[in-house]
Amino acid sequence: MSLFTKKENKASSPDAADATGILPLQTLNALLRDGAIQVDEPVAEGQVQPASIDLRLGSKAYRVRASFLPGENSTVGEKIDTYQMHVIDLSEGAVLERGCVYVVPLMEQLRLPDRLTGMANPKSSTGRLDIFTRLIADYACEFDKVEAGYEGPLYAEIAPRTFSVLARKGDRLSQLRIRRGKKDYSDADTRRLHARIPLAQTGDGSEVIISNGVALSIDLKGADDTGLIGYRARHHTPLIDLSKVATYDPDDFWEPLYTGHGESTNDSLILNPDDFYILASREAVTIPPDHAAEMVPYDTSVGEFRVHYAGFFDPGFGYAGAGGTGTRAVLEVRSHDVPFVLQHAQTIGRLVYEPMAAVPDQIYGMEIGSNYQQQTLALAKQFRR
Repeated sequence: MSLFTKKENKASSPDAADATGILPLQTLNALLRDGAIQVDEPVAEGQVQPASIDLRLGSKAYRVRASFLPGENSTVGEKIDTYQMHVIDLSEGAVLERGCVYVVPLMEQLRLPDRLTGMANPKSSTGRLDIFTRLIADYACEFDKVEAGYEGPLYAEIAPRTFSVLARKGDRLSQLRIRRGKKDYSDADTRRLHARIPLAQTGDGSEVIISNGVALSIDLKGADDTGLIGYRARHHTPLIDLSKVATYDPDDFWEPLYTGHGESTNDSLILNPDDFYILASREAVTIPPDHAAEMVPYDTSVGEFRVHYAGFFDPGFGYAGAGGTGTRAVLEVRSHDVPFVLQHAQTIGRLVYEPMAAVPDQIYGMEIGSNYQQQTLALAKQFRR
């Protein structure tokens, strides 16, 4: 059920067809009908999300010697011919091994009009499994970006970093947003939005910092009496089947981290560069229905670590009218090269808001099967809660 009537929903307005911003679900469905988004097989249930479309793996994966970008004079297919080692059939499922790089043609292709551009990110569960996934288009000079007017196939680069995984044709590891035009959204715009609907709340009354987006900080005190602050991935674990939900025992794959124990002392945590961590933001986040957001890494000068591979936040995430009360962001964290000390309340990323071209007919929440609307410190959906 939509929280907005047709009268209230800007998607019903004649102006919505030309509005600048992230395209909502109903416009994505129109692009599918009109052929701007083309699919090899019928769209799967739940594939079109409030502000994005999930991208499905095709039937073949190419094991390649190295990651690559095609560049302005080459297609992805030509690069695959140069760098492939062998071909893997995903029709019945196949193992993608930790530490290897694969390129997979996707079941979706694009014929974008001139005013539309695309940007991609891993889905939340993909990031929480430490599967490094990026979108590649023909003649692209950047990952995860699709230029205006692009016509052609799409590919996923997949590099499992912590767990080997069983993948199948049709699995959805990444998602694509499509934007019409580009509106510069200033800190003043974000402050006005924050005054209308609190975008982040710390719980301790401290001020929310808005500078190049909403600053998010790390929670190393724990949100409940258990003192749990996060998880560290174990090494040499069993295989994870990506199609499974609530199947695996977390203890077989994760070591829980508690404040005041081991490497977590004095409200700090030492990150080991060989390890992968699941942590949480101190702030509870809200995305209003007429906006979308993206987590972007904080300035690397604050520390040699990477936060959040899966950066898209949908309209309605944490929103009170969609079953949320402000929801903490779960963070995928990995240190680079050397051990690094994280401190409680240290800024680790920014949440950048952007208007929707129209309010989606459905927003993020339990009514559309969203997995993380009321999450605390949630692992990927494959693990039992």
